[in-house]
Amino acid sequence: MELRTLRYFLTVAREQNISAAAESLHISQPALSTQLKVMEEELGKQLLIRGTKGSRKVVLTEEGMILRKRAEEILSLVQKAEDEITHSDETIVGDVVIGAGETDNVRLLAQAARDLQKQYPDIHYHISSGNAEYVLEYLDKGLIDFGLLFRKPDKKKYEWLPLPVVDTWGVLMRRDAPLARKAVIRPEDLWELPLIISHQKGEDHRLAQWMRRARSELNVVATYNLVFNASLLVDEGLGYALCFDKLIHTDGTNLRFRPFSPILESPCYIAWKKYQISSKAAGRFLQSVQKVISVQPSGHEVAAFDPVHSAFLEEDI
Repeated sequence: MELRTLRYFLTVAREQNISAAAESLHISQPALSTQLKVMEEELGKQLLIRGTKGSRKVVLTEEGMILRKRAEEILSLVQKAEDEITHSDETIVGDVVIGAGETDNVRLLAQAARDLQKQYPDIHYHISSGNAEYVLEYLDKGLIDFGLLFRKPDKKKYEWLPLPVVDTWGVLMRRDAPLARKAVIRPEDLWELPLIISHQKGEDHRLAQWMRRARSELNVVATYNLVFNASLLVDEGLGYALCFDKLIHTDGTNLRFRPFSPILESPCYIAWKKYQISSKAAGRFLQSVQKVISVQPSGHEVAAFDPVHSAFLEEDI
């Protein structure tokens, strides 16, 4: 299967129309149809459901949707490799791709990028939000350079550094909610209430310990990936969102945040794939992150970090 054919397939998937895709690709419609048919014969599966004469719209089959996802990943890696090789001279340019959950530690990454921008203005940054499953999957596939995680990464697979900002758990609620009159929220305050919780992997266990209740014993009415979406559910009166502080600014809104008592905190780590040889841009960014961390107050014991053995910090960087 050729990369060119994958690009053809993705264009058809995007346009949902073979004629429009052919026009976008600057090839004839019969030539494009032939390429698609050859791909289907090669895989032994139907990838597209062609429309009838009354409808030219094409729809992906289940196998077609699988191929679309993998084709996007393949072409993304190819583009990343081309960029790194093309820019492997003395000029440091390129992309730094970060997968992150929602945390105030993103500010530290922004500071590191800002400091680096003065010296290397041609480094560009891309932050993609997602939960732990997303971050680890994309780290393993090499689709991102770094990931932010709320649990200590597997030292067999990743190198990592603890970040100094510790996120504090609490409850996001409407201002007119009875709990909003309290300064802090205790586990028993939430046992009977409709809750909106994160489906971040690993957080269920920690929350259950704090709540002294299994999830099955709680009234969980919704889960969220992005806290902004959770805030909209709260604002509409669906329930109470359990989330980190500092992520939603409640001043001038109908919402209020109250911290847990006893305090529940989540440490955060920046991780990257072990033994991965990556770009000079990523190496410089990691060095900048280390500098930012070194001047921040931290309650963590900083893990020993050996730049000599880090695949990001090669001698020629």
